[in-house]
Amino acid sequence: MAMWQGAMDNRGFQQGSFSSFQSSSSDEDLMDIPGTAMDFSMRDDVPPLDREIEGNKCYNSGGIPSSNRVMDFLEEPIPGVGTYDDFNTIDWVREKSRDRDRHREITNKSKESTWALIHSVSDAFSGWLLMLLIGLLAGSLAGLIDISAHWMTDLKEGICTEGFWFNHEHCCWNSQQVTFEHRDKCPEWNSWSQIIMSMDEGAFAYIVNYFMYVLWALLFAFLAVSLVKVFAPYACGSGIPEIKTILSGFIIRGYLGKWTLVIKTITLVLAVSSGLSLGKEGPLVHVACCCGNILCHCFNKYRKNEAKRREVLSAAAAAGVSVAFGAPIGGVLFSLEEVSYYFPLKTLWRSFFAALVAAFTLRSINPFGNSRLVLFYVEFHTPWHLFELVPFILLGIFGGLWGALFIRTNIAWCRKRKTTQLGKYPVIEVLIVTAITAILAFPNEYTRMSTSELISELFNDCGLLDSSKLCDYENHFNTSKSGELPDRPAGPGVYNAMWQLALTLILKIVITIFTFGMKIPSGLFIPSMAVGAIAGRLLGVGMEQLAYNHRDWAIFNSWCSQGADCITPGLYAMVGAAACLGGVTRMTVSLVVIMFELTGGLEYIVPLMAAAMTSKWVADALGREGIYDAHIRLNGYPFLEAKEEFAHKTLAMDVMKPRRNDPLLTVLTQDSMTVEDVETIISETTYSGFPVVVSRESQRLVGFVLRRDLIISIENARKKQDGVVSTSIIYFTEHSPPIPPYTPPPLKLRNILDLSPFTVTDLTPMEIVVDIFRKLGLRQCLVTHNGRLLGIITKKDVLKHIAQMANQDPDSILFN
Repeated sequence: MAMWQGAMDNRGFQQGSFSSFQSSSSDEDLMDIPGTAMDFSMRDDVPPLDREIEGNKCYNSGGIPSSNRVMDFLEEPIPGVGTYDDFNTIDWVREKSRDRDRHREITNKSKESTWALIHSVSDAFSGWLLMLLIGLLAGSLAGLIDISAHWMTDLKEGICTEGFWFNHEHCCWNSQQVTFEHRDKCPEWNSWSQIIMSMDEGAFAYIVNYFMYVLWALLFAFLAVSLVKVFAPYACGSGIPEIKTILSGFIIRGYLGKWTLVIKTITLVLAVSSGLSLGKEGPLVHVACCCGNILCHCFNKYRKNEAKRREVLSAAAAAGVSVAFGAPIGGVLFSLEEVSYYFPLKTLWRSFFAALVAAFTLRSINPFGNSRLVLFYVEFHTPWHLFELVPFILLGIFGGLWGALFIRTNIAWCRKRKTTQLGKYPVIEVLIVTAITAILAFPNEYTRMSTSELISELFNDCGLLDSSKLCDYENHFNTSKSGELPDRPAGPGVYNAMWQLALTLILKIVITIFTFGMKIPSGLFIPSMAVGAIAGRLLGVGMEQLAYNHRDWAIFNSWCSQGADCITPGLYAMVGAAACLGGVTRMTVSLVVIMFELTGGLEYIVPLMAAAMTSKWVADALGREGIYDAHIRLNGYPFLEAKEEFAHKTLAMDVMKPRRNDPLLTVLTQDSMTVEDVETIISETTYSGFPVVVSRESQRLVGFVLRRDLIISIENARKKQDGVVSTSIIYFTEHSPPIPPYTPPPLKLRNILDLSPFTVTDLTPMEIVVDIFRKLGLRQCLVTHNGRLLGIITKKDVLKHIAQMANQDPDSILFN
């Protein structure tokens, strides 16, 4: 019989021993689930097709009468049956059905005894306990990462003689010889030139500090990429594209394992400390999901069910954003809007609880010493004016243009990395980019400081006590009527800072393109926000000086009076940061809420909304995909985007395999194939599963059986059921026919058969088929015509068809 052409090449399903399936999984693997028997028997609804009297005796190959009932060895669960192989998609319908059966059984037993009732209550409470543990662990790790990264970033410039474990700020806190104006300079903190040469000024001291800065950056980057390459290759990148794919039902074994968590936590600190143009916020989502996956192993309900596990991972993603930005509500909305595929109301509540616990834990640790959850928390008090919507929208346009430019150039560079020799030398690539970044960054104080500190500086609303160059204004006033500082003419420090920020903007735009996607943990939130914050601050200072020098203009004289604080440059920086982050990620609602939680000001929601929507419209006009969706497509993951509409008039028969001129579909018959026949089909094909029909002549559909379940079941039967040989008949029927004497005992595999596979007719419009795949999370759908099996459509076939209709390369879809 011919072969079904649409499934992926499942190398893991090649014929092998049952023990190999058992030994291939470990506790750290995402999909390490001891299986249970999959029973879709539905005996009342699907009567057997051949009810013959089972009165005859069954005989084994030696002619000795055996039991008059064919042994169904699947009456007890077999480890491995009902689980999935690596780089495959789960069956959402089957997983939800199994969970409903489990819940129904627990509910029924709870009425029988007190112990069963306690078990039922603990089962219901286990989800909330798991959320509590995820929040505590994610918050603790985030605090550890923040403290370590802050210390190691300062280590590139010097060390504290009072205690090497103090960072620069903590070192000078208790110093008695520090002034407020020069609060970052204290005798306890020594630069490397002071330690090595006992001098802090002069050209030679500058060269020593320059050299040590570059050396430490290269050391941190080398350690990060080496640890990732040797111990946990999955620890690289931000992790959000893979998290989105996993939450849609895909299997990436080990991606959320223990080694990935440990190495990602360590290397994230090293990568951030190296000074590269990357952030820790995206990888913190990956870290939190690793915590969620590992803790799932403590609860059978989540350990044994892939759909339930993904509900936990959605909540863990919310906790990750909560500790990354100090925004619990924004984290929940981020999980809902950006990463989650299936997000029921129960998951919304639990995500909220996990984000709350994570934020509380991080607040208790207080990693920045400012009683805040993030380094760049600010508060603005000056109201914005209607005219300012124009520059806010301009910042939105800039954010959309930057987002579209970044996505195209970064994807092009990542594709070049995958398809050329460059991808074979990740360590050299990281070291080269780090060296270029460090050499260019040191001379400019705004590129030398960490990106989070830069954003904090740009968001800052200047006060009388600020010593930053950005606040170097000429003071020609006694006091302001409202108690706030009025607009003032810019001093030489501001003009100098503007030139430095312009150079910083160019460097950040260029270097981030080459940094994101390297084989180290690298987030995109902070670099994108930095680009927007720089652009916003430049525009804000320009608007401020324009309003100060031209108050008589019609656009200013109605609301900007003499001595008033009209323009807040820090607000422009915040709006620009939101615009650029929205242009890259295409977030809207969650982005506005995250930025609002950062600032604590309700009155700035409208400017943020205007900038976020404008950036999304502009970026969508230049390219429909956000950066995470673009990387999913680049890696060939089978992610079926729920936001895109399928508008083409094609039918199921146009997509199904086999096509008209192809060989017929490979099928199994319900009662006429031997073990040897099935093993031959398994060894000669690479399909994920096989339809089961009454006979090859009728092609009447009985059900669908997965390849993995077949292999495990046959291997297990050979070991545990006496007399099963290659000539044994395999039955998928409920009742077995009479067995002639002196024939080997048959093998009954009905309990691994899905008796309710989803089917459509050959004339079903593909827009309906695509909706079925999206909303039910199907792996495959069978195609029939007048009740006869015609073909099969897999998720991979659907994705290839969508790509083909969009004039994209259908062969870019690598997995099923």
